[in-house]
Amino acid sequence: MDSPELILQYVFSQPFAEAAGMTLLITILSVLLGIVLGLIIAMMQESRVAALRGLVVVYLWLFRGTPVLFQIIFVFNVLPTFGILFSGFTSAIIALSLNEGAYMSEIMRSGLQAVGRGQRTAGRALGMREWQVMRYIVLPQALRIVIPPIGNQFIGMLKLSALVSVIAVEELLLVANQTASANFRYLEALAAAGIYYLLFTTVFMLAQARIERWAGAQKRSRTAPKVSFTQRLLGVGLKQASMR
Repeated sequence: MDSPELILQYVFSQPFAEAAGMTLLITILSVLLGIVLGLIIAMMQESRVAALRGLVVVYLWLFRGTPVLFQIIFVFNVLPTFGILFSGFTSAIIALSLNEGAYMSEIMRSGLQAVGRGQRTAGRALGMREWQVMRYIVLPQALRIVIPPIGNQFIGMLKLSALVSVIAVEELLLVANQTASANFRYLEALAAAGIYYLLFTTVFMLAQARIERWAGAQKRSRTAPKVSFTQRLLGVGLKQASMR
């Protein structure tokens, strides 16, 4: 069978489609849980309680200082020795979410701190409670700042999800490798997996651009030219646009 025909056969086969769905599910769940955790951590960093800030420092030190693969294997292989047993899928989500939360907290913190304290003080002066200040003043403005890096985290997590193959989660790379091991057609199997990865990446980038326009994150001006989808894909013009 010719390579193009075999690649298409793999792409539309049930094992590859199910594995692609698993990869997408792992990516979305891990990033969404990471966003929630990152927001909590970012708010804890602004706490006046020293114990909470110290706990955050330890958390960031652990999860930013060790490899993601180490964390995945630790959750899956080490925690059961303490009586904490998770399936491969659950272990993958826990490890990736905890790791993502460590990095997402910095993104969230930068967005929260970008909103001037004077606006918060003005909100309190109007009789707004603390949660109302956060809900109606801080978060809407911070959202415009954190959307671009969150979009990048989605793409990064899509590629990090391949690491969960080491704990036998039936994601895209594992299925591609198993398929190729049966007939040694690695080019075709990996090409089929690559098509799915590129498809998901393209969808994420288009969705990010749409959300940025909806939230008004990209401010149009003569000194900040529009960055096209092609430039975003190739990384051309992003640095110049961000510096203007």
